[in-house]
Amino acid sequence: FFFLQESMHAYAANVYTSVVEELMKGKLRKFIAVEQEFFRLWWDAVATDKHKEQVHQLLQEGRLEFVIGGQVMHDEAVTLIDDQILQLTEGHGFLYETFGIRPQFSWHVDPFGASATTPTLFALAGFNAHLISRVDYDLKADMQKNKKLQFVWQGSPSLSESQEIFTHVMDQYSYCTPSQIPFSNRSGFYWNGIAVFPDPPKDGVYPNMSLPVTDTNIQLYAQAMVANIKERAAWFRTSDVLWPWGCDKQFFNASVQYSNMDLLLDYINKHSDEFGVTAQYATVGDYFQAVYNRNLTWEIRDSQDFLPYSTEPFQAWTGFYTSRSVLKGVARRASSLLYAGESFFTQYVQKHPAGSICKCGALKQLQSLRWAVSEVQHHDGITGTESPKVQNMYMDNLMYGMFSVKKLMASIIFDMNNAKKSGEVYSSVYNKDSGKPDVDYYVIVYNPLAWNITTIVTAPVNVSMSVYDELGQSVPAQIQSSAESYSIYDLYILVEISGLSYKKYKIKPSNGKQSAFIGRSVKYRRKDVTRAVQQSQKLLPVANDCFEITFDQTTNLMHSITNRETNQTVQLSQEFLEYHVNGDVMKGPISDNYLFAPDASAVPVSKTVGMEVVFGNLVTEIRQYFFSNVTTQDYSYAVYTRMYSPPEGYDGKFLCRRIEQEYSVGPLEVNREAVLRTSTNLSTGQLLYTDDNGYQIQRRPFKAYVNNTAARNYYPMVQTAYIEDDTTRLVLLAERAHGVSSQGNGQVEVMLHRRLWNNLQWDLNYNLTLNDSSVVRPVFWLILGTKSATNALYRTSALALEHRPVVMFGALPGDEPEQLRQKSVHSSPVTVPPNLHLQTLSIPGWRYSSNHTEQVRSIRMGKQKQGDADFSRVLLRIRHLYEVGEDPVLSQPVMVNLKSLLKGLGSVMSVEERSLTGTWDINTLKRWKWKTVQNPSKGFSKSMEISDNCTVTVHPKEIRTFFVYFQDQ
Repeated sequence: FFFLQESMHAYAANVYTSVVEELMKGKLRKFIAVEQEFFRLWWDAVATDKHKEQVHQLLQEGRLEFVIGGQVMHDEAVTLIDDQILQLTEGHGFLYETFGIRPQFSWHVDPFGASATTPTLFALAGFNAHLISRVDYDLKADMQKNKKLQFVWQGSPSLSESQEIFTHVMDQYSYCTPSQIPFSNRSGFYWNGIAVFPDPPKDGVYPNMSLPVTDTNIQLYAQAMVANIKERAAWFRTSDVLWPWGCDKQFFNASVQYSNMDLLLDYINKHSDEFGVTAQYATVGDYFQAVYNRNLTWEIRDSQDFLPYSTEPFQAWTGFYTSRSVLKGVARRASSLLYAGESFFTQYVQKHPAGSICKCGALKQLQSLRWAVSEVQHHDGITGTESPKVQNMYMDNLMYGMFSVKKLMASIIFDMNNAKKSGEVYSSVYNKDSGKPDVDYYVIVYNPLAWNITTIVTAPVNVSMSVYDELGQSVPAQIQSSAESYSIYDLYILVEISGLSYKKYKIKPSNGKQSAFIGRSVKYRRKDVTRAVQQSQKLLPVANDCFEITFDQTTNLMHSITNRETNQTVQLSQEFLEYHVNGDVMKGPISDNYLFAPDASAVPVSKTVGMEVVFGNLVTEIRQYFFSNVTTQDYSYAVYTRMYSPPEGYDGKFLCRRIEQEYSVGPLEVNREAVLRTSTNLSTGQLLYTDDNGYQIQRRPFKAYVNNTAARNYYPMVQTAYIEDDTTRLVLLAERAHGVSSQGNGQVEVMLHRRLWNNLQWDLNYNLTLNDSSVVRPVFWLILGTKSATNALYRTSALALEHRPVVMFGALPGDEPEQLRQKSVHSSPVTVPPNLHLQTLSIPGWRYSSNHTEQVRSIRMGKQKQGDADFSRVLLRIRHLYEVGEDPVLSQPVMVNLKSLLKGLGSVMSVEERSLTGTWDINTLKRWKWKTVQNPSKGFSKSMEISDNCTVTVHPKEIRTFFVYFQDQ
């Protein structure tokens, strides 16, 4: 919830200091630690040498156990798989380098609903068991009653058994010690009380400290604890009960905690005959080992997730799918910039070993963004469920990291072009900033994907310009007045760039000969949408080679889309609506950062709609403005729809087949939640499909509930949502997370923005209002076609939207065309087939040995390599984008020769296949195999080998991780 610094000061530093000291005082005491961000801050800034020695000892004794081991406990609903892997890898790299340990259990107790991607990721990272807590209240009650809180989860339909994982769902008491005890009006078992912000109390007296254990109350304490243990034991199949002791922000005074609990455990064990219970301190690993040793046969859960999540009939936690949309957008932009910066730097290090850039400094710049992107994946980060002050911390860290990486990329361009350091580079990552000077300048465009792309990039300009490539050839371009500001123009440039390569384009003021095509604007009168007459439809068609969109000229609203390849027309209209929500707890259920509780159905927001169409040869843009009444000049809603027409001779099938929409929403009135509803004549039966974390698709049939049906049928879309009938599919792709729902047949609605205020005391205490007065500008791509055609398009398109080219502007001093011509050798592309994605190409910088025995030995001897990062190890991940059987061609396994894939970077000397986060050699990774109904034999699950000539076969949905070493240049 709070600034990291504030949390460290108020309690977090004290947790680690006092826990380590207390564990040393009692050989039976144990403790689990989860998030590495706090631990690393303590380790680097607070821990003494003695503390560090003690941590090493406690880890060896198994009395301190790191679980999960990522930088944070990430949210599962609105995060992208790449960022989940990043934050996990970031934490695991530190733990392995520092201690030689590799977490093997999860503790995902607090994310608001559980995704089916998570069990797969944790299996790929080498975990033996997974633990979750927040699932629907009614489902949990049912699982509890039938002793079904534990199962083996096959989160991925394609990887199924090979990456299954034993999963434990916590019972109704969740991850905190029960706070009520019958004999005291204070909490029980929280002897250190509740942390106080921003400063610890001077007298050491904290609020709500539990009664100390004494001779007079020890019997009562023991009875309360035993009763709770027995109540829980009835819900599980084995006689081992996991009894979590602690809660949020606990153990800042571990001394008083352990001294009281020691007495209590001792007492229970001395009277175990009478109580029928024995109790011991344990780690999560101890608990799972005990359950594993029981050798039971477990039921299998398929790839269905646990989303959405409700805590009671009117508390659907589906609001956070959209809360703080600006933060969600910046977090994803930062993630995609980091992805580009990593591969750009890796190529630079490999191809320019004598380059002038300080590699250690460059790595620090990348690390600042790795940390910022990792920390915002926290379940109170990208979710939008933090106070404004903490949101600002996340934003500051993201902006600083992005600035650092842009600076690094610009200096690499300079170095590779031998430009003088005086040259000026201003870089922008796909955000339109003010117009550029009316002089010659360069646009440098980097394609971070390992596919050849043909796409459009935008540069803001002040005057009519011409665009040339490095050989002085004219490049197709179009200029038009910007939708946002009439003083600047948007210059659209058609770029064709191969995988992981960049191109330079020269932009000069036009001399009339070869200037960019000028878009022709036609404005249409504002129309009253409330009095639309059905009969007298006058339709305005706007088309490219792939689609014809018609607009109803009596309303200025979209009317239909025709796919010109199949000649099939779908009736399709779009409107903005608002859910009105309650903020007064005295009047009923409220909406807040977490919850969505609509009063009634959504209400249309606009009375009149204005329209302008800018016709062009590359781009045609339809601008619709939505006004709340007939007279107002200000609009709170707009849609910019763009259709692209790549010229002859360009491979523009992806470009032509997507309809781009950018929405402008806000500022909203308070207690309004804004949605865009797209209604079609597809007969969908209200069945919706959405993605889990950009990794796999979930089927979402509409469910009727007694209460709160609208909110409980909202789901997260991280990248993809679609509806379909027997023949046709409409796909929506997004560049940030949103809530999405199908509230009617043939409909899909996306929540774009929320602005809320409520008087719930808990929200007020933590300043958790969502009085968000921002304007949001999310971008969506729409793809409409047959199922087979959209299948071949939407996965690659989702990644193309996520990883749009990085655009940098520079005035390179004294540049002659000759110098440019000879520079064209910089492209040695890296390309994979369209059903694979090069998910990671980076230089992590870890100094650990990839031989486990050696790594452990060097740590025990205190000989970990200090000093400079290791630049010779390259981390490579390749992901198969398709499920088994999804497509006759694209679902096939793919053979990849890593040597030839990476030959542009240099000569590959050796390749090691590793676990997902890099800490295990895949050939020594043996996970526990739990007995299941379908597979009764128990043992270890094992993985596959790489052939001698570095050829690997990547099967559907696999994510394969490698360390690659190149020959020294």
